Parts: sequence; C-alpha cells; structure tokens
Amino acid sequence: MQAKEQNFLVSIGLEIHAQLKTQSKLFSPDRAGFNPGENQEIHPVSLALPGTLPVLNEEALKMAFKTGKAVQGCLKKKSVFSRKNYFYPDLPKGYQISQYDKPFCEGGFIQFFHKNQEISIALERIHIEEDAGRSLHKGNFSLINYNRAGTPLLEIVTKPVISDPYVASQCVKAIRRLLRYLEVCDGNLEEGSMRCDCNISVRPEGQKQLGAKVELKNINSFRFIEKALFYEKARQIECLKLGQALTQETRLYDSTKNQTKSMRSKESARDYRYFPDPDLPELDVSENFLNQLDLPELPFDKTQRFVKEYKFTPDLAQILVEDFKQADYFEQVVLQTKNPQALSLWFRGEIQAHLKEKNQRVCPIPVKDFARLLNLIDEGDISNTMAKDIFSEMWNQAKSPDQIIKEKNLKQISSDSKLKAFAQDVLNQNPKQVQDYKQGRSKLFGFFIGQVMKKTKGQANPQKLSHILKQLLEDC
Repeated sequence: MQAKEQNFLVSIGLEIHAQLKTQSKLFSPDRAGFNPGENQEIHPVSLALPGTLPVLNEEALKMAFKTGKAVQGCLKKKSVFSRKNYFYPDLPKGYQISQYDKPFCEGGFIQFFHKNQEISIALERIHIEEDAGRSLHKGNFSLINYNRAGTPLLEIVTKPVISDPYVASQCVKAIRRLLRYLEVCDGNLEEGSMRCDCNISVRPEGQKQLGAKVELKNINSFRFIEKALFYEKARQIECLKLGQALTQETRLYDSTKNQTKSMRSKESARDYRYFPDPDLPELDVSENFLNQLDLPELPFDKTQRFVKEYKFTPDLAQILVEDFKQADYFEQVVLQTKNPQALSLWFRGEIQAHLKEKNQRVCPIPVKDFARLLNLIDEGDISNTMAKDIFSEMWNQAKSPDQIIKEKNLKQISSDSKLKAFAQDVLNQNPKQVQDYKQGRSKLFGFFIGQVMKKTKGQANPQKLSHILKQLLEDC
C-alpha cells in the first residue's frame, strides 16, 4: 500500500525597508538620497565623531506617521529609539539607531486585489531607523561609501501570514504603491531606495509551531521575490522530506542560478543587545500632531472607486491606479471622452509601451489632445490603426491630432460610395478568389479587406468596408 504524500504549510513574512524622501538624514543635516560622489555627505553626526549629538528630523517623523495612519495601524504617542549594536564597518559608530520594543506604530494592514479577490495582509509593526552605508567588495578589498549612512528608513513588517510567493510579490507592490501615493518614498527597488527581505518557513501540515525561519536578504525586483521564494519553498520541503533539520539562517538569492545560498546563521534580538539610546529622549507626539496628518485618496480606495464608477474588474482598476499621476491623467481624459473602457485599453497598451520605452512615468500628451484623438476614433474620422500612428507622433512632438492628420492626410474614408467603388474594383480584379469565396472559402474575406486597405493606404473605415463588402459578395 502506497504511503500518503506528506503535505506542508508555508509561512511567509516580509520586511520592507523604505528610504524616506527627506532632504536631510534622520539625525544629521547632511543631504539624504543618492549622491553620485563617494563619501561627500558625511557630517560629523553621521560619522559619530566625539561630542556630536543626534537631532531627530521632523519631516521624517511626519512621513512615518502618515504611513502608519494610512495602514490604519495603532499610532503610539510615545515611542523609544534604541541602539542596535552592529559591529560592521558600514555604520561607523558601531550601532544603528532604530526602534525595538516600543515602535511608533503597531498592527495595521495592507489591502490589494489578486485575481479580482480582495487580499488583506496583517502588519506586525512599522518603525523608524537609520540606514547603513554601502559596502563595495572588489577582489580582496572592501570599500565603504558612507553617503547613505543615516538616511531615514521605514521598516514595514508583515505578520507571517502569506502562503503564496506570488501574493508576497503583490504585497510588496501594494506597499510600494501606497508609499508612492503618500509621496514618502520613490519605491525604486533597483536603486535600493526600497529593499525587501523575505522570511519563509515550512512545516508539516498539522504542526502548529512555525518551522525554522530563513531570511532572504535584499531582493531587488518583484520577479526575483517570487522566484527566490518558490526556490526556497521547494528546497525546504525537500530537506524535510529527506529528514534533514532546517536551521534559522540568512540566505542570499543568486538570480543567475535561480537558487539561494547560505550567508550566515540568523541573529536573534539578543545578539544585537538593544538598549534605549541615551542621547535621544522618549519620542512624545501630541494629539494635534496626529490630527494634522492629511492623507490623499489611497490606492485601494481609488481602486474600489474605479470598479464602482467605471465598471472595471478589480485587477484592471488596480493596474490603472498603480501610479497616482497616471490615475489622475486617466480621470481627466475620461471627463472629456466619456469612454472609460476604450481609454483603459490605451493605458494597458500604447501608453504603457511608450512609458516603458521612453523610461517615463507620466504620459506627456496634453489631456485635451489625447481626448480629441479618442473622440476622432469614436466619430469615425480615423481608425484605431491610424490613431496609434498619430499617438506616437503626439508623444514625440508637441502637435495636436488635427495637425498631424492634416500634415499626413490621414482622414478616414467613410463615404459609402467611395468605399463601394474601391471594394468593387478589388472584386473585379480577383474573380478567382470571388468564386472560391462563393464556394465556401470564407477566410478569403480577410484577403478582400486587405486589398481594399492597401488601395486606400489604410484609410478605409473598417466597419463600413466590412458591411459593404459582404453586400457586394452576396450580390455576385
């Protein structure tokens, strides 16, 4: 008798590190952000020179609390900064200022849609901390660039409630979407302004206690998040099937080999010897401070509104609201066209393709000109094929669609008499194909359409042409 296949449960938790878009660092006045020079933003406080004292950046505090409010977390009026002892050269003072047992925000959740179903991922906490410098390893040497050291970070920690690597990737996208709407982080994974650590554990079905936690460090793309988690899930299950014990450790993902490899044993909080920073008093914010935290329409709320107002599926609505500037552009065009379904096709097709090709964030075409282009299609003056050519011209040149149509003589032929004349000419020139069509080769209809389009240089109205051709063929 064959033994029953053992099933396994997967638990995934995420730790998102997001650099806040402040002008200066978390505790010092030197500039935050990506400076192309090496070690140019290194104020004495950042380097922890003797006699220096940290001063909290108020703008970073506002951004942090806005994020906590947006996820409906429990915002603490009192929280504590601690020293996380960190003996590694990318932080010159030998410790990182972070929040440990008393963060400013506990709980909350991230909401998004996946396969048109609403997903809500519970958060453990959000806390504020400073970033480390950047290590550059070259051969037998390691170089340190301290420009990033001290940059304000938000660490957003989910509960280990995710079981699907794809959902984990979508959750990271939802967090980035939210941070961009709040304008607190640009969410650029490639540059490192947003980084993701994934914690994954596997246990046999029926076991309540979570398995050994493996941390996958600093994965810099959504696709790699999925691939790394799928690989690690399979690796851990295989180990358990072979009776091998899993250990708590940190592993790195090699995207070229699509595999993870051990980096070091995973530290516990005890290893960092946290204690309250004696140079920073307890953080105490007022009720007035909390009340002044204004929020925009958040991406999940906007998605729900798009579903209700424009009759989109949740997944389509979520694509359209991915960038708040593009979502605003969409709604401005809709007001002048009244055709959201057609517009959504342009956003998913031509607009996305051009944005990717040009490495741009927002469509540069003025709202009135893009609306005019769509209205010309609806009025039958131009075809969709013509519109795509006109659209590309509009993207690259500051011209209206009417200017381009006039310059290129792209007006659509919609006159019944003109279309009938072109169609009859094609049928007269192809008697054998007409006879074959009459004998059942219905696919030849496309041939006739193509020949007329060739004669009219693509300017024939396709709907009217199709109707006229059918009538002419029936009368043959």
